[in-house]
Amino acid sequence: MQAAPVRATAIPSFATALRAVESLLLSSGQRTARRNAWTSVLEDRRRAKDRVEAQRVLDQVTVVRS
Repeated sequence: MQAAPVRATAIPSFATALRAVESLLLSSGQRTARRNAWTSVLEDRRRAKDRVEAQRVLDQVTVVRS
């Protein structure tokens, strides 16, 4: 029995494949704008999560003091 051949190159991740397609379809300015927009979306989500957590803590403090 022979051992299976070893693959010398890594299989690219899905994200890497998307970036490759993106680089073929979009100019660098469009890529930068899209990435900046996505970064803004992620930051907005993080801030919204922080607001919900802060409100939850404030509500608990209010209940404990009452």
